[in-house]
Amino acid sequence: KMPASMPEADRRHRASAAFSLSFLSLVFSITAFSSSYWCEGTRKVAKPFCKGDSKGDLCIRFNSADGNSSQAVQYIWETGDDKFVEKKFHAGIWYSCEEMINEEGEKCRSFISLTPASDRGVLWLSIVAELLYVLLLLTGNILMSVEICYYSSGIDGLKINAFSAVVTVLAGLLGMVAHMMYTTVFQMTVNLGPEDWRPHTWDYGWSYGLAWTSFACCMAAAVTTINKYTKTILEFKHKRKKLERSFRIQYKFPEH
Repeated sequence: KMPASMPEADRRHRASAAFSLSFLSLVFSITAFSSSYWCEGTRKVAKPFCKGDSKGDLCIRFNSADGNSSQAVQYIWETGDDKFVEKKFHAGIWYSCEEMINEEGEKCRSFISLTPASDRGVLWLSIVAELLYVLLLLTGNILMSVEICYYSSGIDGLKINAFSAVVTVLAGLLGMVAHMMYTTVFQMTVNLGPEDWRPHTWDYGWSYGLAWTSFACCMAAAVTTINKYTKTILEFKHKRKKLERSFRIQYKFPEH
């Protein structure tokens, strides 16, 4: 009984590993898709004039103690880079946010409205591909869980295994295309986007890394599923040959 149960235990282990990887990929993709930290950086903007009693390095000060006197001569001492301040910003597929100067909170804008008109079609394709990526990952997770719970062995389980492998591979390809399209759109927006948005410095954020981690987990799940399918087919063929051989010995059929 022990040798017979080993292939079954191995198949369950591979199925559980594939499901775990696919589930991680789904969680990572939803988190990245809904966040706005695909890219992070700073914007260089002119300092506003200090109002009232506000002081500090984030606004332009006057030399006059009486700022309300129309007779007072006011001088601005900031020159060159001293007149500018760097504001942090972060952007995702849906919106872009930047911090407020001398105020709490952030100001957010739709990233689609910032994208050049010539690249909005590519951005919408990227969004559709991301949605399909999430949908196919969800389908693959459902199929894998059904296989583990109800059809861990037999022909039905093998059919579900094959279908989940195809769905997962297709999801991975769509995810890769979607991430690459968004990367292209963001770089074009940096070069051709509105003047009041273009970043001074920028780099990819944690959401971007999470999106590619999701893709890596998806492809690992696909490879594990395909490997399980191939190994099960080979086991079936091996059992069939052993069965045929035992029949030949039992009934003494001629070799030809």
